[in-house]
Amino acid sequence: MPKLQKTDAEWRQELTDEQYRVLRQEGTERAFTSPLNNEKRDGMFTCAGCGKPLFETQTKFDSGTGWPSFYAPTDADSVTEHSDRKLFMKRTEVRCADCDGHLGHVFPDGPAPSGLRYCMNGAALQFDPSDDSDKDA
Repeated sequence: MPKLQKTDAEWRQELTDEQYRVLRQEGTERAFTSPLNNEKRDGMFTCAGCGKPLFETQTKFDSGTGWPSFYAPTDADSVTEHSDRKLFMKRTEVRCADCDGHLGHVFPDGPAPSGLRYCMNGAALQFDPSDDSDKDA
């Protein structure tokens, strides 16, 4: 059961159309469309639905897939994983542990140290730069 529960009307009011489609309707944004693909400053990627910290910049890598990719969440309790058999294949869906928003999928083809690739929709994320990284922007 998600820790944060809202009505569908509340989600529609608080999220952009694209955020709602991805987070609440399990949509996928078009590859290479998120400005977060190129985000390299130190900071935290948080859930666009509830603000929960999800991924740190230090775990981000360029997977070449067109979506922001990370090799590990900020901690084990940040996300939940669920079996996804849509599209006639078995995948592992990743959701925000607090609001149950759809973030993307995790695949076993990432870099060390985890060997995992958390392939996230940029529309499901927000970026909060570290205080000292603003000077690098």
